[in-house]
Amino acid sequence: MQPLVDAVVRRLVHLLSSADDRAPPVSDGASPERIEAAFEAAGVPLPLRPDEPAHAPEALDAAVGAVLAHSVRTLHPRFFNQNFAGPDAVAVLGDWLGAALNTTAATYEAAPVGTLMERAVCARLAALAGWDAHDGLFLAGGSLSNLHAMHLARHRVAPDAVQRGNPPGGLAAFTSAEAHYSVGKAMALMGLGRRALHVVPCDARGRMLPDALEAAIHDARRAGQRPFFVNATAGTTVLGAFDPLDALADICRYHDLWLHVDGCFGASALFSPRERHRMAGVERADSLAWNLHKMMGVTQQCSALLVRHPGLLRAAFAGGADYLFQPDKPHAALDSGDLTFQCARRVDALKAWLTWKAHGDAGFAARVEHAVDLAERTAARIEADARFVLAAPPSWVNVCFWWVPADLRPLDRAARGVDVRLHGLAPRIKARLLREGTAMLGHQPVQGGPNAWRLLFINPAVTDDDVTATLDAIDVAGRALPHPA
Repeated sequence: MQPLVDAVVRRLVHLLSSADDRAPPVSDGASPERIEAAFEAAGVPLPLRPDEPAHAPEALDAAVGAVLAHSVRTLHPRFFNQNFAGPDAVAVLGDWLGAALNTTAATYEAAPVGTLMERAVCARLAALAGWDAHDGLFLAGGSLSNLHAMHLARHRVAPDAVQRGNPPGGLAAFTSAEAHYSVGKAMALMGLGRRALHVVPCDARGRMLPDALEAAIHDARRAGQRPFFVNATAGTTVLGAFDPLDALADICRYHDLWLHVDGCFGASALFSPRERHRMAGVERADSLAWNLHKMMGVTQQCSALLVRHPGLLRAAFAGGADYLFQPDKPHAALDSGDLTFQCARRVDALKAWLTWKAHGDAGFAARVEHAVDLAERTAARIEADARFVLAAPPSWVNVCFWWVPADLRPLDRAARGVDVRLHGLAPRIKARLLREGTAMLGHQPVQGGPNAWRLLFINPAVTDDDVTATLDAIDVAGRALPHPA
């Protein structure tokens, strides 16, 4: 298999070295049938048959070529579709290294270096959040971090729930209308029920309203529920909003509630002395979710959960499996597998550590500030361009806007049928962009309004020229549609 390894490594090195190349399409828009045909042509069909044979290295190399040809190029400077983008090359090396070692972060004896790296990265992240004491570990995504935080909050108020189940009367949790959908899933998975999640209104910028949270807490108590958990968001998915953490911390302290900050997207503002003000109040939170695979370009997944109460993870999660966590073995206190629902975990901290060491604090800060600057410049350009209307001022690295057909300019959303027409435009324009591979960006309703475009500035290779090309591509595709749309 060595020839296959050598061939694939060459392909991947070429992929990384051509990350800034704008000539290849972001996506070739291939249909399932076309993708399946490509693997047939390579001699390695996609289906796995009951009598699956071993394929020759040359055929497998051709199959890898098909994977690369028909996958989305998230490293392309005109990929704006999700709140992650092309991976940092050093992070890829760290991921390869971790995969080659093929170990688990559950115990020190299986991953001595990975364990120490995880502790080092978590300690530095906690220090950036303003915490002296902490527990921390890396999990398989922000949704799991939010679930773990909710479990910790329940354990704090109802430690018997581990053995007896949820307490009678019901617990109540609170989150904003712009929060990540994983919070509702966590309520369901923990048996608390989605109806026990109180969704708190937001202001026009997508930030949770403290007065509305206060009212929701009183409503829950009047209904016989016991409030226990508040999920604040730092960097909402659509608008990039930061909830007012200090004000929410005041409320949580008064009512003795756990404050969790879902900073999966926005916590990386802490890397920049200029931008860390967005996270003011995080030092008062009980837990923080932070995804380095979003803003910082570390390969997926690289998600940290930080907890400001040492020992609570073990108290809430420990199962004491004696085939893994023997107390009399060397360095048993460093085992982390009993601090989480998972057992085996990838050594994700390795790639985070390597990337951080390669770029340093200054490099991480520059990456964040480049993205914020691009977002602000783009918003100003859109406001000055009659073809577009800004849906909301940017709060982070998200820029949401509408493309407006010539016959609707200047835009009057109060006019009959305008929102319906705007809502239908974005999917049709995006379909054309995907066919052409010109650019890839998302669209979604903004606070109950029509579909708006969302440019997410994550990739440090993006320039103002890429923004120009993308806006022009939307305009060209929109003008090519039959009207009225």
